[in-house]
Amino acid sequence: MRQLFYTLSMLCSIAVMLGCQKQESGVLKQGVVYCSEGNPESFNPQLTNSATTLDATARQLYNTLIKFDEEDGSITHDLASYWQVSEDGLHYTFQLRRGVQFHRTPYFIPTREFNADDVLFSFNRWRLKDHPFHDTGGGIYPFFDSVNLGENIADIVKVSDYVVRFELNQADHSFIHQLASDYSIILSEQYGTQLEVLNEFDDIDNYPIGTGPYHFVKYQKDAYIRYYANPNYWEGKPKIKQLVFDITTQSSTRLAKILTQSCDVIAYPVSSEMAILEQSEEIEVQAQPAMNTAFWAFNTIKPPFDNPKVRLALSMAVDKDSIMQAVYYGTAFPANGLLPPLSWAYNPKVKNPKYNPAMAQNLLREAGVPFGFTMNIWAMPTERPYNPNALKMAELISQDLEQIGIKVNVVSFEWTTFRRALSESKHDTVLIGWSADTPDPDSFFSPILSCSATIVGANRSVWCNQEFDDQIRLALNAKDQRARRKHYHKAQEILREEMPILPIAHSMRFQAKSTRVTNLNFSPYSGINFAKVEKH
Repeated sequence: MRQLFYTLSMLCSIAVMLGCQKQESGVLKQGVVYCSEGNPESFNPQLTNSATTLDATARQLYNTLIKFDEEDGSITHDLASYWQVSEDGLHYTFQLRRGVQFHRTPYFIPTREFNADDVLFSFNRWRLKDHPFHDTGGGIYPFFDSVNLGENIADIVKVSDYVVRFELNQADHSFIHQLASDYSIILSEQYGTQLEVLNEFDDIDNYPIGTGPYHFVKYQKDAYIRYYANPNYWEGKPKIKQLVFDITTQSSTRLAKILTQSCDVIAYPVSSEMAILEQSEEIEVQAQPAMNTAFWAFNTIKPPFDNPKVRLALSMAVDKDSIMQAVYYGTAFPANGLLPPLSWAYNPKVKNPKYNPAMAQNLLREAGVPFGFTMNIWAMPTERPYNPNALKMAELISQDLEQIGIKVNVVSFEWTTFRRALSESKHDTVLIGWSADTPDPDSFFSPILSCSATIVGANRSVWCNQEFDDQIRLALNAKDQRARRKHYHKAQEILREEMPILPIAHSMRFQAKSTRVTNLNFSPYSGINFAKVEKH
């Protein structure tokens, strides 16, 4: 009750600063305002694995060949109206949808419909190093590179203007899921040609063109993104005229804005705010079990974190029960491993080390770590579904480590700076996490813990273990689910033995919206989608 009173008092002060009057004019009459938690790194999901960027871009601006159904997670059609897989699993043939228009904007006017040339352009950009746009934006494609998708695609063949065939080097059970992910967007080849002639390559990611329900209008960093409805959208023009992402980094400010109707929807309300949100008859809280994991990653190329005994000791020093109470407020459950129990590949025999400060202290002394050793914990500056308050979590872990003679400096930066520094492996340890991009178990392994993920800077533990990689590869190539499960179980055993990360929690995912907003669904495997949203 004291926490609720404090939060309400704080919100009152924020509301005064915002101006408490309900806004009934301007953008709120014509569209929807979504209070997002941070700036996108780019307007091209291919260049990142950031959920902030995916939310802002993937399902607003683009389409993919296939996608995950928002209700049951099954794979369904998007820009492909039909597909067929060869018996040996090496050829995937897609029949493309006809009559799909690319965005018409002040900076680009298309003269043809979407066709096979756009599919080849979109995939060849990231997989072929001699593609004219490959190095645009840095030439790193974290998701595709970490799962080695480019290496497994032998060729992409244009069979006709509306038929394409993907030819693989070896069968891969995760391939179809990867094509359905938010990263496999379709760009305009014609727009690319225009930019190449003008020598304005960067514009392809900064002034985006897609086939999605909204087209780009304006972006002001730390302020907003403005989209207008695409009048030629192939699934039907959106019901709202414009969509605004109001970039609001503080959760308490987002809460104040939805209470004063300055925002229609807010990103990632934190657990401590639920009681306030549920008191309002004008706000609906949506929730779903999320396929995610919050974890503490150790930089395994930095001493003493290169020693598995040290990583185990630090893991045993953390009181996860205190974290569950103080950070998640009953909206998550403790993680025993990287995979959530909802996954068919979950290994129930793998358990996190038990809380044992005395044993942790002994292990540290055996490893030669002196009493009073100082280390850093980097904490995300933004709220994520898997970790609503990384700074609070860092403080709690700091207190635990102090009990065993470890001094901690908690470090944080602005989100894009934070991610850039992480990719350069400058941290000692970091509190971060992962939300699955697909229902396939590989979504928890290859993108964040493989050797390939280490090379592209997506593996926050900078851990490369060939035995682990071999098990993941064998799982992807196995003939049936039973065989795949066997290899994934072994991979989880290796993770437990090596402890490059300490899995902490699997959390619910929440979204709060005005009751005037309808048809807003969100999937555990993709960014938020405003394509069918209405406002009454």
